[in-house]
Amino acid sequence: MGGNASWLLGYVVPFLFVLTIVVFFHELGHFWVARRAGVKVVAFSIGFGPEIVGFNDRHGTRWKLSAIPLGGYVKFLGDENAASAPDRDALGHMSEADRRESFFHKPVGARAAIVAAGPIANFILAIVIFAGLFMTVGRQVTTPQVDAVQAGSAAERAGFQPNDVILAINGTPIDSFGDMQRIVSANAGEQLAVEVERGDQRLTLEATPDLREVTDTFGNVHRIGVLGISRDTGGGQVRTERFGPVQAVTMATQEVWFIVDRTFSYLGGVVTGRERADQLGGPIRIAQVSGQVATFGMAALLQLAAVLSVSIGLLNLFPVPLLDGGHLLFYAIEALRGRPLSERAQEMGFRIGLALVLMLMLFATWNDILNISKS
Repeated sequence: MGGNASWLLGYVVPFLFVLTIVVFFHELGHFWVARRAGVKVVAFSIGFGPEIVGFNDRHGTRWKLSAIPLGGYVKFLGDENAASAPDRDALGHMSEADRRESFFHKPVGARAAIVAAGPIANFILAIVIFAGLFMTVGRQVTTPQVDAVQAGSAAERAGFQPNDVILAINGTPIDSFGDMQRIVSANAGEQLAVEVERGDQRLTLEATPDLREVTDTFGNVHRIGVLGISRDTGGGQVRTERFGPVQAVTMATQEVWFIVDRTFSYLGGVVTGRERADQLGGPIRIAQVSGQVATFGMAALLQLAAVLSVSIGLLNLFPVPLLDGGHLLFYAIEALRGRPLSERAQEMGFRIGLALVLMLMLFATWNDILNISKS
């Protein structure tokens, strides 16, 4: 019993906390814009399947918590199911009053805005969380100085020396040792122009990070780029900086862009063979990471929620039928043609999209199981 309670509190609760925040704001984006476009929202659900608890608001929307907590949906008037597939029979028998509130009878621009609002809400949520953390918790900063160079490392080959201060990488200013690590870790095998200060000189060193498998505190293995330099963090070398609202929002936006850029870089690496697809994770992996991160406290868990929010927002923008990006693709074609695709074409698209999404989920879950078996 004690083991089950520990597992529940350690993994399930943090997982549900993180996922519920992200899903709620994604669906809230759809809901908020739909209401302002005059669309009737039939249901707002966190989770799928049978309803556990719910209530009706004064506009007739059923707000509910459902049994399978792996997503959520907003159902509009005229939807056949949670995937917003049109109910053709219901649409054909609608009254004029219902047509005015039906999602599928709105102009293509309004429908596109409603669909795009979900992923946009995810990006906004991430910026708000990151900015809030920068203002309250702050960011730990260590001067980007080289204290030691590992023998035989990429840094030694590039000519780094102890006491070098890193100023910029590929033209991007470096303010802390952490900034340098993030850029290097994401660019294994890529040549970087590193500007350093050595005494009263400024030099540019050409360095190509080596690809290494690094094990974190929890035993998770990550394949990242490393230079082979280290920084002494003792003796008051690490300081915490807090930022004002404007700077915090700017930094939060940059953080979101970094995640987006790193995601595309990784996916591009998978396609070209530079990266392994075993880093893709599913619900089991998210639950595991949530439990691990929760041990560091609420700030770390919120940071994970922000990262996951960006990932879900970005994933939903992929032009795959069934996802928001697939709907937007159909609406773009409709705007160009002046009429929607045929029912058959849309139905085939949704079937292909469903197959792709299911394949991705199965592949990610298989990766989760393999990672657990290795740990």
